[in-house]
Amino acid sequence: MNKPTMQKINAGDPETQSQNLTAENIQRLAELFPEAFTEGKIDFDVLKQLLGGQLDDREEKYGLNWHGKRKARQLALTPSTGTLRPCPEESVDWDTTQNLMIEGDNLEVLKLLQKSYAGKVKLIYIDPPYNTGSEFVYPDDFKDNIRNYLELTGQAGGGGGGLRRIPRPLAGSIPTGST
Repeated sequence: MNKPTMQKINAGDPETQSQNLTAENIQRLAELFPEAFTEGKIDFDVLKQLLGGQLDDREEKYGLNWHGKRKARQLALTPSTGTLRPCPEESVDWDTTQNLMIEGDNLEVLKLLQKSYAGKVKLIYIDPPYNTGSEFVYPDDFKDNIRNYLELTGQAGGGGGGLRRIPRPLAGSIPTGST
């Protein structure tokens, strides 16, 4: 049985780029609403009229928001250039397996997979990048000493909180409520 040979892929080949979702969405809009485009750009006022005023341009009130969400959305829509290369020598049962293990940046790999494997993948397991030393927007080191914790929670320090000792009854003595 002949093993398939891998062909060299060059940097400009279409196989090296993920889908450009933004361009595809704009093209779909242009096909549906050509009159909403002026000099290749979307005229949102015209688009709003064409949609019968159904375009809600108010600021969102509820939703899942975090610092950097807008940048993350832009990054997700930016096409990736790359190639996923198989490593048969590092694989188990390469010729018969139906599973792939891919190492790389989660977002970049997902964008590359989307073009070739859309509708063909049953499960993707992403191992999150715990504290890898990369930049984190949110703090992830919550070590603190007990004194600072007690002060922050009002159990010690100024402000009349202070530590309070709750007396325990002696063994065998049961408070009766009478004096």
